[in-house]
Amino acid sequence: MTKRATRNALLTSLRIVICLFVLSVSLFAQDRNPIILIPGLTGSELKHKVTGERIWFKAFKSKSEDLRLPISTSIDKMHDDLIPGDIIREVKIGILPATDVYGGFIRAMEMRAGYHEESWTNPSDDGDRDAIYVFAYDWRLDNVENAQRLVRDVEALKRKLKTPDLKFDIVAHSMGGIISRYAAMYGDADLPTGNRKVVPTWAGAKLFDKVILLGTPNEGAMSSLGSILNGYTVGGLRIDLPFIQDSSKFTVFTIPSAYQLLPAPGTFRAFDDKLKPLAINLYDPKMWSKYGWNAIDDDDFNDQFDLAEQKIATAYFTAALDRAKRLHEALAASNGKAEGVAIYLVGSDCKTALDGVVIYRDGNNWKTLVRPKGFTRSDGSRVTDDELKKVMQSAGDGVVTQRSLEVASILKNQPVKLVCEDHNKLAANARIQDYVIRVLEGKGSTIGN
Repeated sequence: MTKRATRNALLTSLRIVICLFVLSVSLFAQDRNPIILIPGLTGSELKHKVTGERIWFKAFKSKSEDLRLPISTSIDKMHDDLIPGDIIREVKIGILPATDVYGGFIRAMEMRAGYHEESWTNPSDDGDRDAIYVFAYDWRLDNVENAQRLVRDVEALKRKLKTPDLKFDIVAHSMGGIISRYAAMYGDADLPTGNRKVVPTWAGAKLFDKVILLGTPNEGAMSSLGSILNGYTVGGLRIDLPFIQDSSKFTVFTIPSAYQLLPAPGTFRAFDDKLKPLAINLYDPKMWSKYGWNAIDDDDFNDQFDLAEQKIATAYFTAALDRAKRLHEALAASNGKAEGVAIYLVGSDCKTALDGVVIYRDGNNWKTLVRPKGFTRSDGSRVTDDELKKVMQSAGDGVVTQRSLEVASILKNQPVKLVCEDHNKLAANARIQDYVIRVLEGKGSTIGN
């Protein structure tokens, strides 16, 4: 190749690079709605409001505080001395490699899409465009309460930015999607009391434009029952974090959000030892006592709670189940529509997720299987692991089933982006990040407006 040809080739390459750079800058220069990133269960730090000690996440339990909430018959009034800190960006334990949680997603939005992170309390002059706000929250609390806080925080931020017409896009993982959907449908209104019919107002449409749900259990997660029965170790309901401190079933008993992740009314799948379906109303407290699920009936319960809590425990438990049921009903009241808000669903169908339990007699007691582990019937015949898997598992992301993500009765004919990934890695997946960026740029499919 001659020197002139080489020079011309270099100039051509340089022009292409410059054009691409100018194009990327122009794309970034187009003002886009600010993003609110909402983590899922266990995805926010919890710290003591006075001492500042971080109670969650840390590898070892605090000597002075735990995650148990003081129980009350008013589910939306249950608080202690813990408040949310930052979202959990990564988990680092000892010499083990750090595990990305939400930090990688934020970096992707910054480096590949031109967004910048902002502060809720002190936003910059650019806080109304191409900005990321992380919404850390106390994931133990009632989801409606957290949805109300989200709405009020957004309204306060708009006043600070002096942008009354500004709308925000939401990227919500797992339980964060429940909070997002309620905020979009009802704004900061509480659940109606009594037998009043729930009618969505879509009050959140004045605040939110696009709502992207990553692995949201719109129909609940069967694994939540296992967590309530047995306590949890790895990520609460095995939804968000790969490493956490142990928590007993007595701690989970006090956490309202755990009940609100139970399978929605009418969707609970249970089978007997012949693997025949059982009709069980999961929101009837009597069923919990019948099958030995109610922590109150545990011999150790009175050792775990003081006398005052023991007296109101049954009323609290009944109220927690009732509020969880009414939350599901409120979310289902959309009748497949999304008015003024565009909803995008992202999840997986390549990992088996718990989709049913098996209940059988073991001597004088009932035993509930939340994992497909073979057992011997009272007549001596054997039920194998594989037989159990057929009725207890279905396609999903390892935690949330594809059916629960999509919920045709709630979001009809919605397009769904499915990528093979584990539930707790959805936000860190590069293909999902690319899809989210396209959606935020107006290039994705949607249900709604």
